[in-house]
Amino acid sequence: MVSNDAWGTGAVFGVPKGGSPGGQPRLRRNDFSVLEPPLLGEWEPELSVSVVIPAYGGQEKLDLTLASLAAQSYPGDLMEVVVVDDGSDPALRLPPIRPEHTRLVLAPEQGWGPGHAVRTGVASCAAPVVLRLDADMVIGRRHVEAQMRWHHLADYLVVMGRVVFSEDPGTGLAPDRVYERVRRAETADLLDRGSAHMEWIAQVLAQTDDLRSAGHRAWEVFTGATASVRRELFEAAGGTSPDLVMGEDSELGYRLSQRGAVFVPERAADGLHLGRPTTERRREEAARYRRPFAENRLPRLGTRRRAPGRTWQVPFVDVVVDTVGRRFDDVTETVDGLLAGDVADIRITLVGDWRLVVPGRYATIDDPAVDVRLVHENYRCEPRVVFAGAEPEPDPDVPFRLLLSPGVRPRRSAVRSLTGAADREGAGLVRVPGTGGRPHPLRLERTAAFARARHLGAGAADRDAAVAELWGVHVLDRSEVLAGDGERPPKGWHRKMRKAERDAERWRKESDRWERRIRALTQGRCGWLLLCGLRSGTRGPRR
Repeated sequence: MVSNDAWGTGAVFGVPKGGSPGGQPRLRRNDFSVLEPPLLGEWEPELSVSVVIPAYGGQEKLDLTLASLAAQSYPGDLMEVVVVDDGSDPALRLPPIRPEHTRLVLAPEQGWGPGHAVRTGVASCAAPVVLRLDADMVIGRRHVEAQMRWHHLADYLVVMGRVVFSEDPGTGLAPDRVYERVRRAETADLLDRGSAHMEWIAQVLAQTDDLRSAGHRAWEVFTGATASVRRELFEAAGGTSPDLVMGEDSELGYRLSQRGAVFVPERAADGLHLGRPTTERRREEAARYRRPFAENRLPRLGTRRRAPGRTWQVPFVDVVVDTVGRRFDDVTETVDGLLAGDVADIRITLVGDWRLVVPGRYATIDDPAVDVRLVHENYRCEPRVVFAGAEPEPDPDVPFRLLLSPGVRPRRSAVRSLTGAADREGAGLVRVPGTGGRPHPLRLERTAAFARARHLGAGAADRDAAVAELWGVHVLDRSEVLAGDGERPPKGWHRKMRKAERDAERWRKESDRWERRIRALTQGRCGWLLLCGLRSGTRGPRR
């Protein structure tokens, strides 16, 4: 059974209760409840793990980290430790108390920062699982084992340890004492020195049944202090970003999510962080520094909505429009509607036979390729439009992909309605049926859902069915997305609307002016009598 504890460690030994024919579990959204990890100490591990520790200075804390790793319950012949010195001065050294298979490597001078160091460490080892650990952590005896038992059940999990933070980084601990206490599993008082886990993470866990109901938001609690992932998934996500020196763990968590990962918090993998990280001690300053770097790379950040007209490195939605054989007017009706929508954070790929657009003499309006030429000229200067000769492969970093045919007229709120429905319903696919009887109806694909379906072996023919099982499919009424035939704006509507707005403003000012005059005339008894006289005079003589 699965524990109801705030971190849910799992209980009985076993294998996934549901899975594909090949034994790979098919987890829905981020619900890992069907997995039953073995009891700690009552199973036989098979997978080896590389513990990668990026480090810059802090030799004394590193000594304590390695001492706690030397006392782990996970078999020593299945664990190696790679310490990556990221340009420390003086250079770091390996202490006497350390795991048997421990190496020290130097990060190349061409870069710096945790992401750069982690990439160096992962590249230098070959174990099927990578566990990233901070260089100022004292971890419990079962820390590595607790995380590794999950990776024996599925190969697309991201397992995160539980971290408490000490207010005082100077703990007065000695490596030999740490080693003995960890080996005897006597670390409870060490963890008591620390405060609770980051409050915001604890709130998310409490609200989402330990991430089981977190859906597409599970990655938001990913931190790099202690987390493990299969090497294939790490490499598929592109590894840690070498050009980020702060927030690189959050960015990695997002990209892992986009590749279909499931995030599992593991309480038994506990550890003490020696001192609070900079992002906690100087929260506002750190957030200010990280914001522009994160916003360019993480389309899910809500702060991007504060600048709705911006263009970013990674868009929120990739739109694919197949223009082959379609009229210029149909294409512009669809594309212009998207460009004018209330979600500007999109990238539109126009698929067409653009090789027909060549210089030289041609027959202008009688040109057989006139529609191709007109479409190309119309959008060649639009930065949000790109041209492709064939439908591109999905960009794994973009949350959604929207496919639709020319001729449909999207509402201004179409993209917002589609993505909102996908997140509200937790759907991996949103369909809009009846789009003009076309063979390819409008559809919005969640990139992470289709990535997981492909990972689990779903071919093109049965991929939609796999996504329906793993995430769900939602059908959205066309009236919520597309403008109806009777909703086409009248000719010259911009000019008429501006005139109506000017007239309304003029009459509002005139109304205000008369209201002020009436108040002035009716002040006091004399004003009241004057107003009554004016009113009686307008009635004409009595008969």
